[in-house]
Amino acid sequence: MDTPIDFDRYDHVRPIRWLGDRLDLLDQRKLPFTVDYLSCADSEAVGRAIHDLVVRGAPAIGIAAAYGVVLATRGVQAESGAGALAGIGQRIDALGRSRPTAVNLMWAIARMRAALSGAGADWRAVIEREAVAIEREDLAANRRMGELGAMLIPPGSGVLTHCNTGSLATAGFGTALGVIRAGVALHRIDRVFAGETRPWLQGARLTVWELREDGIPATLIADSAGAHLMKTGAVDWLVVGADRICANGDVANKIGTYQHAIAARHHGVKVMVVAPASTVDMATPNGDAIHIEERSGDELLAMAGVRTVAEGVQAFNPVFDVTPAALIDALVTERGVIGHPDGARMAAVFGPAPRA
Repeated sequence: MDTPIDFDRYDHVRPIRWLGDRLDLLDQRKLPFTVDYLSCADSEAVGRAIHDLVVRGAPAIGIAAAYGVVLATRGVQAESGAGALAGIGQRIDALGRSRPTAVNLMWAIARMRAALSGAGADWRAVIEREAVAIEREDLAANRRMGELGAMLIPPGSGVLTHCNTGSLATAGFGTALGVIRAGVALHRIDRVFAGETRPWLQGARLTVWELREDGIPATLIADSAGAHLMKTGAVDWLVVGADRICANGDVANKIGTYQHAIAARHHGVKVMVVAPASTVDMATPNGDAIHIEERSGDELLAMAGVRTVAEGVQAFNPVFDVTPAALIDALVTERGVIGHPDGARMAAVFGPAPRA
């Protein structure tokens, strides 16, 4: 029987600090060498921080956006929430455009709109409570997912993760990294490997730093070493997060996830996707319907501000890719584990997809 998890022992990092009149965000562009918080006093600053990757990770983006809506109401005079909402529509729309792929962003904004539209004279307190609730619910969901996912992993296992899905990407504990934290705490995971995650190096800069902060040893690999690592038998599970999960179980996640999943299937390594229910978008039928964000090719042409590619070279820089449901062994949300997700299994947990 596994012992209860000491969550606080493995969860020391917090990327989001709500201070009542401003939102402080841990600037993840500066990690691991500088721990610095960027202070956002209005919704425009929050939107820029999301777009510029000061804050990243689908759940954390949603939480930041929720507080951004609160900041958008500063200075607004209205007798009801509906009146306040009418005056900040453009500010909320701008927040929604800051990152197009992460469904948590739109989910959080929609939830904040609903709370505001139904609020009376106490609308300011109502929307602040809603944003705080979104943050607290995410932390509770992450801890639940951590336990559920860890129980799928046999003792003595090795895992590979991609990008950063830990406390830095959420309210705390993390999604895929939460499973890894729980797996280590329960003595089920003996070896942790992290891909570097080009071009922003979220694995190299963030994941291994975050695990070190919690006393969890991790080994960094080049993204292109994943298949070789699996071939050696050192890895039993690929554990990743998601930015959007479709009605048929297809998953959009950080670029490079798809190739790891293909290699995993070839080598008999199981694939686990870990994400809160807010990441599920039953209105998106499959991965082909997802808009894949592309960022500037300049991100591939330089490293830490130093150009590494000859002048005149062009670059293609998609930020996400889609892993088909057929390659996924387990989808873990706070609502439970869906084995080999497909349309029917998704609908059984999240309800039927809306009609077009």
